[in-house]
Parts: sequence; structure tokens; C-alpha cells
Amino acid sequence: MTSEAEVAPVLAGQSCVGKLAQLFPNASPVRIPVRITTVATGRRRLQEETVIEFGTAHEVLFASTLPLEFEDRVRLVNSDGSLDARATVVAVRYHGGRKAVAARFVGEVGNWIIKP
Repeated sequence: MTSEAEVAPVLAGQSCVGKLAQLFPNASPVRIPVRITTVATGRRRLQEETVIEFGTAHEVLFASTLPLEFEDRVRLVNSDGSLDARATVVAVRYHGGRKAVAARFVGEVGNWIIKP
């Protein structure tokens, strides 16, 4: 049995994305480099390179510096194009000057590595 004294340092060392992943009980750790592009009408499209750190069958979790908010839409593309999906932001967590984002896929993603 693990004591609170043993668990506390592990939780303290978690990344901002790791803390957000606690809200998604089925989240699995992954490491998928992607380009995130905002999908918005009337605004300039912004993009950044980041890494999907956790995923479920329907969501991805990643750190971001983009000004993303709840219900914003994004496009996620990996380097070889085998992942090219649209998603909607469903959660944002700020911690220690960093921002973690959870986004839910819009529609079916046939080649996503995590299946229901």
C-alpha cells in the first residue's frame, strides 16, 4: 500500500498536462509530436508545434502557448500526415505559468492509436 508521503512528491512533479489528465480516467500516456492550428472564422490562424502527452479514444491532451479557450476549434497534424484531425477544446488548465489543453475529436478518427 502506498502512503500519502510517497504519493505527494510524485503528484508535485507532474506536468500541467499530467494534472489535467487526472480529469480523464481513461487517459493513456503517449508522446506524439503534432502541429496545432487554430480553426476560426474571422481570426488569423495561429499554429505551434507541441506534443500530445495523453490521449483517450476521443480526446487529446497537450501543452500549448496558443490563446485557446473552451470550445475553440483546432486541427492536429503529425509530421507524416497519418494523423490529421479536427478537435474542439473541452478543458484548459493553467498551472505554474503553463497551460494544458484537452481537445475532443470532431467525428471519427480512423487511424487514432487509442480505440474505445
